[in-house]
Amino acid sequence: MRFGDFLRTTVLLSAGSATLLGLITVLALSRDYEPAVAYVSAAWWLVATYLGLLIGRGADTSPPIARLLADARHQTMLPEPRPAGTLLNRLWPLLVMTLASGILGIFIPQVAAVATGFGIVWALAWRRQHLAVLAIEQRDAARFYVDRTSPLQPVRLVRTPGFGGTFVPTQA
Repeated sequence: MRFGDFLRTTVLLSAGSATLLGLITVLALSRDYEPAVAYVSAAWWLVATYLGLLIGRGADTSPPIARLLADARHQTMLPEPRPAGTLLNRLWPLLVMTLASGILGIFIPQVAAVATGFGIVWALAWRRQHLAVLAIEQRDAARFYVDRTSPLQPVRLVRTPGFGGTFVPTQA
């Protein structure tokens, strides 16, 4: 799976997780309304939105992504395309967090409310990273793919030759 597509999918899944957990929070609060929890949750979501926008405001790659790109292993052949396996292998913590927070949030709305804020921060902070990776791919005439690793190991990338820096335009 191309790394830029992986980043874009991660942002969309994080935003979807935050939306689901926010809905669970609202539904749980509507069942047993506690004004303090509702106000603190809304305030946390606003702070999380601000933090995510602040962190993700730049057009440059973040330092962790820059390190990943710099440490990418060179390879001449394309890796085996396994998008579903790659997403499940790399994003299992998001799935576990969403399921656990959602189930606990039915009974304790504060858990889902806090997890919602973290999903908001993550989605907004990483929303432009795929564009930075695309710019580096075009500049260097290379493509970056997520390497197949154990789910407990850090992400590794594979760098393959590109096509002279001219790629099919993708949606931003």
